Amino acid sequence: MVYMNNNKDGCPRCVKGKLIVLTETSETCCPKCGYVVDELSVDTGAEWRSNAGTDRPDRSRAGSPTSLTMHDRGLSTRISADNKDATGKHLSSEMRYAFKRLKTWDGRLNTVTSKDKNLITALAELKRLEDKLVLNSSISEKAAYIYRKALEEKLVRGRSINALIAASLYAACRELGVSRNLKDFELHANIKRKDIARCYRLLLKSLTIRMPVVDPVSCVAKIASANLEITEKSKRYAIKILKEASEKHLASGKDPMGLAASALYLACVKNGEDITQRDIAQAADVTEVTIRNRYKGLKDMQTVDDKMILSIEQHKRRKIKLTNHEKYMNRKKKAEDDIL
Repeated sequence: MVYMNNNKDGCPRCVKGKLIVLTETSETCCPKCGYVVDELSVDTGAEWRSNAGTDRPDRSRAGSPTSLTMHDRGLSTRISADNKDATGKHLSSEMRYAFKRLKTWDGRLNTVTSKDKNLITALAELKRLEDKLVLNSSISEKAAYIYRKALEEKLVRGRSINALIAASLYAACRELGVSRNLKDFELHANIKRKDIARCYRLLLKSLTIRMPVVDPVSCVAKIASANLEITEKSKRYAIKILKEASEKHLASGKDPMGLAASALYLACVKNGEDITQRDIAQAADVTEVTIRNRYKGLKDMQTVDDKMILSIEQHKRRKIKLTNHEKYMNRKKKAEDDIL
């Protein structure tokens, strides 16, 4: 069987012929000059016909992709509950009873070991937290990977499964740069914050995970979206303040959430918005004292910048005045020379 190749480029030798694929030999060649471009072509398209035997045509070449969020990685099979055979006919009562028993034993055999039972419980909780915290599947995959590593290192023994899976999800959020704090996990996981933090520190120490530094700029949008009615102008000004503080190494060793809250408060003060420290502190889950301390440092930085800008502008104005004076003296001297 012969069909056209989807490659838009023609033959690399004669350039005129369009490449074709011979399914019998899996060769990609040019019909004009006979040049063989590839000897082992792999067709990634759909099948030409369906062999599923169901009402809906199924022309897929493979099953669903593997996933770490399933205890068996999605590799095991399941006996369907449709009570139909391969041709779509209904089973008799005796066969339905037999397949019911087979399905029960199949489920038991897939969860024989304690590790499988542990993963089923943990990954079900992971799926629930993913929905509650509105996270994407890539973060869940990373969290499942971290939990599986912890299970291999036997860190789960003697500890709460829910606390450890919550700590794994928090570590995945931190590692992938997603802004979620321990308060969110405490609220949705129904576990004390100190228990999640203890398991999180255990994961970092035992699995040697290095977390990236949290950028305070990513916290601005989260604070401003907490029904504070802050304008976009203040948000952008706060981001500008944080970038300047980062360039001057004033953000090192500071809590990113507290620094972002202080920058947002300073931006609101500069733009004349009526937002109190208490409102921003509650939205950022920090104390008002933290905002006042960070606010003072950011304000001093802005004052220094304003003074520098003012001095530069004054220097420019003086230079312009001197230039005008020199022009006047030159014109005066030229006039005197003309008179003489």
